[in-house]
Amino acid sequence: MKIGEISKTTGIPVETIRYYEKIGLLPAPEREASGYRSYRQHHLERLHFIRRCRNLDMAQDEIREFIRLADQPDADCSQVDELLARHLAHVRKRLEELTHLEETLIQLQTACSQGRTVSECGILGGLYSEDLPEPGAQGDNHIPGTHGPNS
Repeated sequence: MKIGEISKTTGIPVETIRYYEKIGLLPAPEREASGYRSYRQHHLERLHFIRRCRNLDMAQDEIREFIRLADQPDADCSQVDELLARHLAHVRKRLEELTHLEETLIQLQTACSQGRTVSECGILGGLYSEDLPEPGAQGDNHIPGTHGPNS
């Protein structure tokens, strides 16, 4: 199967497939004599796996770890459970952060009243104010080592 075909089958853009190969999430396919990549069933299965993980908001390092664990079919699955538990804790923390964000946005929106000028706008005034709560530290909303700047 050529890259365009596997892209269409999985719904993953060609550029993303090439990127997954580059970062090692997807093994490099064999090349035909013409130089075209030749993808096999295991590539298709891996791409579906990666897509499902990404749909669950998993970072590249988490996916890489799940793949590493999946490649050990006879091993104890407790590490898989631990990895998922860490991701679930991350999701729960993000939900708390998003709830806080929603509350802040609601406060800003209530500062607006109809019929005023932009210079009197409560929303813009609130955004310029130092009274707005600061979000968590940049990058502090992910599992350490799994959702870094390159994830």
